[in-house]
Amino acid sequence: MTSGVRVATAAETADCERATIERGTSSAELMRRAGEGAAEIISKACSLDRSPGLAVFTGSGNNGGDGWVAAGKLAGAGYSVRVIELAAPRSAESRAAKLAALESGATTAAQMEGDEPVVVDALLGTGASGEPRGEIALAIREIERRRGRGARVFAIDLPSGLDATSGDHTISVHADTSISFGTMKRGHLAAREVCGEIVVLDIGLFESSALGALPLLVDAAWVRERVPSIPASAHKGTRKRLAIVGGGQGMAGAAILAGEGALRSGIGLLRIVAAEENALPVHASLPAAIFQPWPVTPDEVAQLVGAVDAVAIGPGLGVTVETRDMMERILLAWGGAAVIDADGLNLFKGDAEALAALLRGRTAAVTPHPAEMARLLDRETGDVVRDRFEIGGPLAQNLDAAVLLKGTPTVVFAPSGQRFVSATGTAALATGGSGDVLTGMAGTLLAQMSAASSSEGERGTGLVAAEAAACAAFVHGRASELCDYVRGTTLDDILRALARAWNEPVPELPGGMLARLPAVA
Repeated sequence: MTSGVRVATAAETADCERATIERGTSSAELMRRAGEGAAEIISKACSLDRSPGLAVFTGSGNNGGDGWVAAGKLAGAGYSVRVIELAAPRSAESRAAKLAALESGATTAAQMEGDEPVVVDALLGTGASGEPRGEIALAIREIERRRGRGARVFAIDLPSGLDATSGDHTISVHADTSISFGTMKRGHLAAREVCGEIVVLDIGLFESSALGALPLLVDAAWVRERVPSIPASAHKGTRKRLAIVGGGQGMAGAAILAGEGALRSGIGLLRIVAAEENALPVHASLPAAIFQPWPVTPDEVAQLVGAVDAVAIGPGLGVTVETRDMMERILLAWGGAAVIDADGLNLFKGDAEALAALLRGRTAAVTPHPAEMARLLDRETGDVVRDRFEIGGPLAQNLDAAVLLKGTPTVVFAPSGQRFVSATGTAALATGGSGDVLTGMAGTLLAQMSAASSSEGERGTGLVAAEAAACAAFVHGRASELCDYVRGTTLDDILRALARAWNEPVPELPGGMLARLPAVA
């Protein structure tokens, strides 16, 4: 099993570094590992031509010390390195790094202006907060001016001006590559547009319980380990049976998109349960699916639940007394795996306790976007966005179900407290219906992974549901990344990309690199 990269706040990162130092690794050694690791990334990116110079902007903190280490390493490798020092180093290890860099051939300059085609931003680190001012703000503007003229910008730790915890930024560097150490910062994921490509390097942080409690960044290897393979001898029963309940008046498309997501994720038998008037569009769009009108009588409910391994309720369902009554009757009759999304959540606006009573004791996941989460909790949407890494925890415990909070990034909460973060995706997903596709994908994985887990007897239902939801979110986002554009890309394009997203090889990372996220438009 992969251990994975953890997603941290500024304070959590400092705690992890402090624990590592207390275990015997010096601050100077951590600085050396960070600076030399950054220099290796920069050197490999610039290896085709060593004649262009590099400008390294340093501040007074340990981030500046990392920059001095990188400058020395690059100068020693034959690059022309000029350091623009905005303030003298404060710490002893940073001062030692400066002296070593100068001995290796790096030079200093008082003026910011220059024309080096490579810029290294080591002005502000994880601990910085607030809007940059004075000389630092001027230096950020100079780096931005150079980038506008074609310079390639590398940010050590994170782009200066970006808050490591919240992702807030007013005046900030826009990096082509951001190089983080040991952990991924929350701010990186909340503000991908200023970070460029993000790489996380291993600097040997101590694997403390505090580090292990942080949210896990989902990657392709983690997904591959958890999604069951489809054996050569499989039949439709092996691949499991899913019912999608939704598709109210004028909303057949939502149920159809959820069905597409399920079929393109490997479900064996799909049943669309929708308003009777939607039979024709469902048959026309999903000839592989069985259509069933919304159940009314107890016998019709029994027929439905007897023919499935999981249900997904909500896409296009509508918010009426009738649909809530139907949803309650289905869940009371069906005690197995369930995904609740969209109107399946809106039906319980401000009434999470009633939903909890229906879901407890089963393998279940709810998949709200921030507005749906706010309605369910009777909170403001802004509260959900601001607290996205924490707000789903109590709800997951209350529902005894996984909570997948969509957004940038997507955060998944297990009832037992584990958190998973999916950072894949582009703005191509910011369109009506993309959440319905995800519902079908999550329903498929819930059916298949809960069955596999039951046979293995290893993990609790809440964790299985959270892992299924996190895998679905990762692949859903990855499919959008495989599309060439944002503007002009439709859900049809993303659905077609799912086969590749499910089956592409797990990328191999260079030694010492823990994670790599591509730049987003």
